[in-house]
Amino acid sequence: MSKSIFQLVDELPTGGLTVSMLNALDFAAPGQWQNITGFVNTIKHVTGESDDELIQQIGERAIYLYNDKSQGYQTAMWLYQTVDATDKALGAAALANKIGENISFLGFLDKLTPKADKAQTIDLTLKLVAELVAFCQINGIPGDSIGDFVAALGEYSGESMIRMAALVCVDGLIPLGPDFIQKAISGINSMTPSDLEQNSTFKDMKNVIPGNNAAGKLDFIGQSFDSVKGWMSDLVVSRNLSPQSVVGNLSNFMQIADDKLDYLAAFLDVSTNYYEHTGTQTLARRLIERAFAEL
Repeated sequence: MSKSIFQLVDELPTGGLTVSMLNALDFAAPGQWQNITGFVNTIKHVTGESDDELIQQIGERAIYLYNDKSQGYQTAMWLYQTVDATDKALGAAALANKIGENISFLGFLDKLTPKADKAQTIDLTLKLVAELVAFCQINGIPGDSIGDFVAALGEYSGESMIRMAALVCVDGLIPLGPDFIQKAISGINSMTPSDLEQNSTFKDMKNVIPGNNAAGKLDFIGQSFDSVKGWMSDLVVSRNLSPQSVVGNLSNFMQIADDKLDYLAAFLDVSTNYYEHTGTQTLARRLIERAFAEL
């Protein structure tokens, strides 16, 4: 990793499109997220401590833990960054596909880019797998511990909760519609290993996804999504989430045409990095909590 954990936390933005989007999604996870930025400020927020010497000790221990290659923290950070970095290409491809559909002389783009629903299904499911594997890395447990992840998901709060709420809203409901869970399951079931192997996000992530080959990894992706479909469904029902309610809240900071949700999904893919932003905050919190406990 080219940057230390304190640099990554210090460089988190206090404003911008990603922060505005996450604030607008507060209705899906009320009061869960504060945009805590700055490494020292995060230590104070997480521990409640104000003694400068103790804060420095906590910070130094957290940095040491992050730099320890035998721990999984750097892999988790890399995962959070990777699913957002390749998002940009995926969003551009989906947008190009929609241009191809609507403007006849660009129709050849249909043959060069994935269909939007397939692209979004892969995006949604790989982000979920990144969350699962990152959780396992942070907690030092095997990367295929689906049961442990699902149990922990019920206790998610703060930046982890807003990240999963954003996953449901931005990568589920907006691009795939109110039946996004069924669409994703159907998409996974009809997907082939070669579909995965052609995907840039999968290419980057495949070495950390459990499974002996692409077929095994596709099976793990399917198992992972199937294991959280109940949690996602409960969130949708309990918060009365729909594409319209999500767009209504996002409209507080951007102009959106109701019939352009496919464009909106692609735009958000290209222009936000909510996984990396909140993932950095989650990782910093876990490191600081552990460092504090070990002093």
